[in-house]
Amino acid sequence: MKTSDFYYDLPKELIAQDPLEDRSASRLMLLDKKTGQTDSSCHFRDIIDYLNPGDTLVINNTKVIPARLIGVKEETGAKIEVLLLTRKQNDIWETLVKPGKKCRVGTRIDFGDGLLKAEIVDEVEDGNRLIHFEYDGIFEEILDKLGQMPLPPYIRHQLKDKDRYNTVYAKHDGSAAAPTAGLHFTKDLLQQIKAKGVHIAEVTLHVGLGTFRPVKVDDPTQHHMHSEYYIVDEPTAELINNTRKNGKRVISVGTTSCRTLETATGGDGILKAGSGWTDIFIYPGYKFKMVDCLITNFHLPESTLVMLVSALAGRENILNAYKQAVDEKFRFFSFGDAMFITDNIHPAHE
Repeated sequence: MKTSDFYYDLPKELIAQDPLEDRSASRLMLLDKKTGQTDSSCHFRDIIDYLNPGDTLVINNTKVIPARLIGVKEETGAKIEVLLLTRKQNDIWETLVKPGKKCRVGTRIDFGDGLLKAEIVDEVEDGNRLIHFEYDGIFEEILDKLGQMPLPPYIRHQLKDKDRYNTVYAKHDGSAAAPTAGLHFTKDLLQQIKAKGVHIAEVTLHVGLGTFRPVKVDDPTQHHMHSEYYIVDEPTAELINNTRKNGKRVISVGTTSCRTLETATGGDGILKAGSGWTDIFIYPGYKFKMVDCLITNFHLPESTLVMLVSALAGRENILNAYKQAVDEKFRFFSFGDAMFITDNIHPAHE
């Protein structure tokens, strides 16, 4: 297996730059994970027709914070960009700083004309910096005022509404990137899904920028995944385990929910409640312990996410479906269209 095995050709104009007005109006490709058969005639709101009563949808309720801060170096007035990655303790965050060369330990940075001040206190792996923040009031409120949403590097448009880079069920602050498969759901669609008798279970995985980290080695098994923090509570574990016991499907909304479930499920196929850090890397050859089906977006060529979906549906099936999506001008990546990798691409009522 080589990284280049997961390459596909994507015209730049198919990378979605803006979210649709109606979240659920995006297109939906159905992919049978066993046969590779596809159906590209649906819209996302049609997902309800492919869900069965008793199935459980597993969503990631993390919330993206406006983690991109633009400030100036106190001594020189030089522009500095800081991206918050992980909250440590006592107002110390692990961050990504640009330009890094100008930001040694001891450098002081001013944001918002003194509303927020910071000092670099340490350098850690990958050139990241630990920064201590100083402020009066509530940090989250200041961040809301000064911060920008940390959109992926392939999105060049400024986001008009910060909420559009969060799911409608986002609750727990902590992500530097959105669990984008969930962006397609509206509150109304979720209500309709519940009314059909489909369960909805919530997990939390705070998405780090490792999501966008390219695989730079020829042998993907040598790629180092960044750790991300996850939480599975007792009621969620019980609901999902009961779904399995009852012979119904566990359907993961997004690769982040999928990685959480696969991390927290033991070799006995039982999901354990708990929290911790995961650096699980799922690629072809992996045997899924909990996830039956996956709602997901279209991912970057040669990325760990393309490898994950290939593990579930087979590399050839995925690459064929992606080629079809390119030919039919689907929209790609975070604000793009969706795919449902399932065991049956025929409507549930048939």
